[in-house]
Amino acid sequence: MHIAIIMDGNGRWAALRNLNRQAGHRAGARAADAVVRAAVRQRVDTLTLYAFSCDNWFRPRPEVEALLGLLRRYLITATDRCLEESVRINVIGRRHRLNSTLKAQIEQSERLTAGCSRMHLRLAVDYSSRLSIIEAGRRLRDTPLNAPAEYLRFLAAAVHSDPVAPEVDLLIRTAGEKRLSDFLLWECAYAELLFLDCLWPDFDAAALAQALEEFSCRQRRFGRIAAVKETSEIQAWKR
Repeated sequence: MHIAIIMDGNGRWAALRNLNRQAGHRAGARAADAVVRAAVRQRVDTLTLYAFSCDNWFRPRPEVEALLGLLRRYLITATDRCLEESVRINVIGRRHRLNSTLKAQIEQSERLTAGCSRMHLRLAVDYSSRLSIIEAGRRLRDTPLNAPAEYLRFLAAAVHSDPVAPEVDLLIRTAGEKRLSDFLLWECAYAELLFLDCLWPDFDAAALAQALEEFSCRQRRFGRIAAVKETSEIQAWKR
């Protein structure tokens, strides 16, 4: 199962408490850590967290620097724990605009956890789904594709996803917004969408469990017609 989460609402969470936005992002990082551990317990195969979009560069510079610094610190502290839990860390997105210190930490975390197999944790940083789709199209050029699923290999190469992640089963967005914000557009073609009002720092293991319960009640038909279960009366008539 592949779960993707748009972690929204850190700033609003902080504003409600008369705190600065950086405090909200720190609370959001703690929530992300708790959700990663909960996802491992729930036996999620792939978890993709939207950490920093291409458009986030337009935020005030102090906030951008704080976000990227927080990401580096998260990778430092999470890597050992991921090794213990056999969680493979992978940062997807573009890297040429990241500072050398952050890039070095990304490469180290990925290298150290490369042999882990219990869960694939992907952090989307400087990520744009539209740009990744364009780049994947440029790379494949005249390569014949027999099925849309094969395109995932080219998307993976375009955003440093290793290994290739499957299509998304459940996409969660917090803080009440109901849009995808340029996140995994191709991979979410048949994803179940769940929009929650709670702000990201308030999302926890219980919220993830509730989201999975909601997902289990959805009917996923992928454009097909669901099979009709025969009633006992119809079965008796057939006999």
